[in-house]
Amino acid sequence: MTTFPLAWRLFRRELAHGQLRLIAAALILAVAAVTALALVSDRLQASIVRQASTFLAADRVLSSPREVDEQWLQAARERGLRVSTTLEFQSMLFSDERFQLVTVKAVSPQYPLRGSIELVGGAEVSLPAPGALWLDSRLAGWIQQGQTAELGQASFRLTQAIRRLPDGGFNLFASAPVALMNLADVAATAVVQPGSRLNWRYQFVGSADALRDYAHWLNGRLTTSQRWVDVRSQDSPVSRAIQRAEQFLLLTALLGIALACAAISVATQRYCLRHYDAVAMLKTLGASHNQVRGIFVTHLSLVTLLGILLGLLAGLLAAEGLLAWLPQELSRGEASFARPLSLGAATGLVAGFGFTLYPLLRLLAIPPLRVLRRDLGPVRWQGWLNGLLSVAALALLAYLYSGNARMTGVLLLGGAVLALLLLLVAWLLLNWGRQLGMRTGTPLQLAIAGLRRRARDNAVQLVGFSVSLVLLLTILALRQDILADWQKQLPQGTPDHFLVNISLDDLPAMGAFLAERQVQATDFYPVVRGRLTAINSEQIRQPVTKEEGEPAPQQGPTGIGRELNLTFSDTLPPNNPVVAGRWFEGDALGEVSVEYQVAERLGIGLGDRLTFTIDTQPVEVRVTSLRKVNWETMQPNFFMIFPPAALVHFPATYIASFKHPEGAPSLVGELIQQFPTVSVIDVGAIIVQLREVIDQVSLALSLVLLVVVLASAMVLIAQTEAGMASRRQELAIMRTLGAGGSLLRRAVAWEFLLLGAVAGLLAVVVTELTLALLKSQVFNLVVNGHTLWWFLIPLLGALLIGAIGMLACRRLLANQCSALLRG
Repeated sequence: MTTFPLAWRLFRRELAHGQLRLIAAALILAVAAVTALALVSDRLQASIVRQASTFLAADRVLSSPREVDEQWLQAARERGLRVSTTLEFQSMLFSDERFQLVTVKAVSPQYPLRGSIELVGGAEVSLPAPGALWLDSRLAGWIQQGQTAELGQASFRLTQAIRRLPDGGFNLFASAPVALMNLADVAATAVVQPGSRLNWRYQFVGSADALRDYAHWLNGRLTTSQRWVDVRSQDSPVSRAIQRAEQFLLLTALLGIALACAAISVATQRYCLRHYDAVAMLKTLGASHNQVRGIFVTHLSLVTLLGILLGLLAGLLAAEGLLAWLPQELSRGEASFARPLSLGAATGLVAGFGFTLYPLLRLLAIPPLRVLRRDLGPVRWQGWLNGLLSVAALALLAYLYSGNARMTGVLLLGGAVLALLLLLVAWLLLNWGRQLGMRTGTPLQLAIAGLRRRARDNAVQLVGFSVSLVLLLTILALRQDILADWQKQLPQGTPDHFLVNISLDDLPAMGAFLAERQVQATDFYPVVRGRLTAINSEQIRQPVTKEEGEPAPQQGPTGIGRELNLTFSDTLPPNNPVVAGRWFEGDALGEVSVEYQVAERLGIGLGDRLTFTIDTQPVEVRVTSLRKVNWETMQPNFFMIFPPAALVHFPATYIASFKHPEGAPSLVGELIQQFPTVSVIDVGAIIVQLREVIDQVSLALSLVLLVVVLASAMVLIAQTEAGMASRRQELAIMRTLGAGGSLLRRAVAWEFLLLGAVAGLLAVVVTELTLALLKSQVFNLVVNGHTLWWFLIPLLGALLIGAIGMLACRRLLANQCSALLRG
């Protein structure tokens, strides 16, 4: 008989009654978990980005200082993309002997492709008609029945007041009110001339594949002054919220992969251990090494294929079930099935062979003499290979899924720490229970004796238990910290209006106005315009900003290619902790505090000397501190802060933000009337929209957490079931020796309680380390400990694993001695 028919017959028998079912179940769980998590996270990510794209009024935006070739837009339409065009420029608006500098936003009839225009009157109007002009709500007093205004050489009817545009943005210092007009009316104004400073924005909406194809087509055609932008590219609270959500979803899937690999490793170890005698018997009967290898390689190959197919099917069904629970706005995102299915199949292949190769090598190394001497096992020269293969397989899967080397490294480091701790615990179990193991008078002593006898198996079980708890704690803590961080950035009372261009003479009156109406406002920050011109006496050669990537190296230091809004203060602003150096002391002069991300991009360190040009005068200062700025807070923030003595002689305007009190609808109107030169910027609608995005992200995180909880519970149950064979034999012997059912039940309960407590303690140690690395290196969150965990998690681990263990052992404990022996 050839090898394959024999392998097939043994495979069917093992699958029906043997340990292959455990490997198949673990593989199905692995593939299903990764496939479902990938499908759900991709759909959630696409939905969140789609919802947040209303901040761009499109899925993608092409920004250009000049009009692009019409062939570019035609190429987009040929790919099924919808296109709208926006032209922005500044000009003076004249009406009834009043002048106002405005940002003119001329739009094509397709605008906006995402979101909608909110008008003060709530009127449902598509866009300004030809010859009509809509004004920012700050100029609502200009709009009266039949009133007109002049823009350049054209006259327009003022018809509507705009409350919010979907792509209004977060630039507080672009304080000129917006005037919305039809793109076809621009030529009549004669404002746009050769050399005019323009901003063309071409907005695109379509499928993800079409957008990727068009972006690839644009690659190589864009100039250095043109940018292809999506919602992640914007330096705004929305883009940072989305980035964190995507990182969290990615991390969840990576931990799901680790969870699946732990289940496969445990199941394969059990399978190979149970076949030591079978391999010895086959070799004794004359089977060659190649024949034995062919049988078991065929088994593992067939069970891997079966696990992949059933796992993909289970993953699809689980994902569809979870997505059916989602609100419509989160379930309609477009996501491809190809990537999740390929990831699921790749997980099955890599895990099926990467985590089974070492146990298989040990199985094939069983000597034939084992049929006479049961104490003989496989040779141990391959012991180092287990860790190497497991780490390599896990690293390959993690990087294949994420493409993030840093996150993969954190995951592997956490696994390494857990492995070292488990080795220590295994040694303690062998030595701590040596004396107590001889005493079996009480259930606790009997449980300790069982832990000692199965120290090696218990260490394997601790792997599964601890990994599951680490995953749950990591995901739960990160979700809570991310949501708390968002809520801290946008708490109740967050400022929703900004005051810009306040003159020094207006400061006392403005403070009195706000105080009289009990308005909560931030401090008033001076704003001085200046340009960074030299670093350590070397002239700036090439611009770079905090939002852009590093430029190609050129001679001379890099700088910021635009004027900066500088400020001065003798007190450290809130949400600006100093991360290096010291804050200004006394009457400091010639010093500056720099935002640390800008400092990194410019190559600036403590002690460096910076030269600024302010009002045509050079100002040289030394960097004495670096600050970490929380840009998500709705308060004035600055790259550079000087001591008052450094800038007090330069003209400055002031900026502040405040929370609009409820029940005071006329507040803004009164403020504008009393301070006509002050610009009031309403960001309340932006905050509401940002909170909506964050709420949807929160729901997404909760659903993905549910997937991991279910997967972890399945692994715990599979882990416990894997040890039932050895427990059956032990219980049968104890029943034969007269042990009562009550004693055995309490002993088994104590054993699982102790395992759960140890697993909980190990999980806390590894989770604290993993969270510290993830928060500091990936999510940019504050690292904080969880004191309560050290008491609560071991207790919860004991109760959870104790309950699962008793549930798994209930049938064995209920059987009589004869039934156990027959089983």
